[in-house]
Amino acid sequence: MSFSGKILKWYRQNKRSLPWRETVDPYKIWLSEIILQQTRVAQGTPYYLKFVEAFPSVGNMADAEEEEILKLWQGLGYYSRARNLHATSKIVVNDFNGVFPDNYNDLLKLKGVGDYTASAIASICFNEAHAVVDGNVYRVLARYFGIDTPINSTAGIKYFKALAQKVMDIKQIRDYNQGIMEFGAIQCTPKNPNCLQCPLNESCVALQKGIIDQLPVKINKTKVRSRYFNYLVPIYMDGEGNKFTYIQKRSGKGIWQNLWEFPLLESKAILDGDAILSSHKEVLGGVDAIELSAYNEKPIIHKLSHQTLYTNFWILKTKEEIPFQIPFENLIQYPVPVLIADFIKAFKF
Repeated sequence: MSFSGKILKWYRQNKRSLPWRETVDPYKIWLSEIILQQTRVAQGTPYYLKFVEAFPSVGNMADAEEEEILKLWQGLGYYSRARNLHATSKIVVNDFNGVFPDNYNDLLKLKGVGDYTASAIASICFNEAHAVVDGNVYRVLARYFGIDTPINSTAGIKYFKALAQKVMDIKQIRDYNQGIMEFGAIQCTPKNPNCLQCPLNESCVALQKGIIDQLPVKINKTKVRSRYFNYLVPIYMDGEGNKFTYIQKRSGKGIWQNLWEFPLLESKAILDGDAILSSHKEVLGGVDAIELSAYNEKPIIHKLSHQTLYTNFWILKTKEEIPFQIPFENLIQYPVPVLIADFIKAFKF
């Protein structure tokens, strides 16, 4: 039996029941693929269901405000994916009359859609013969064929795509593409794969050579940098006992674009209370604190793909009204980074 034949047989016997496998609607397949980029199925499935309920069609999503998209996305990370969702929904409505492109080349015109996503939608929805190559596929192909070319090198990307096209099953491309991704996700896993019960074990080069844990090869190109965040949480209570605070929208092209956060003082190292007292007015627009306290004794460590954040929250009580203040109970309405969301949930305002 061929490589593709074994993958297809395994898939039919082992495939998971997932909500996006019940449809070939390109809108829903696109939505699932964007959500599952850099996200595990268990984590992404509830988000997929929430998005489908909130936006049953691409037109519904195009009509929404960006903040609605970001709020539903909250907690998934890599928020550019959410912004691209919104942008693409508008492109489909405005440039394709609300109908998703039905071929690989037109799908590539959509924002946030590259070779992998276009191949997935084209094959699953329209049976177009384009092989998918994601992290799972790289791993399966690298191990089975014993390939040590780095998967994130220019040569590697080109080579693996050509190989994937060569070994795919053209006549059953929909099931084959889903099958090889599923195979990498639950059979040929990154760590401790179940090689003894693998249908490919008799001809797997990596297994024969004892180099399963060495493949695939990936070049570590990115240096992780450290950043030190000091969030100043102003608290003002009026004469009737109502409490208010202030948050602002992040701008620019950095992390968490268009999400909301408390006033931020970024520093080159961890700051103490004296340093916060000497500079808090600049951050809070001149509002003076009558009481300052540290929420956390040690910095909260929050790891992102290319940087590590060391974060402290500082509670500043004031007798002055805060410019653009909002009631505490309204905080939940705003899309915020998970770091801020965890604080809001835990802090007793």
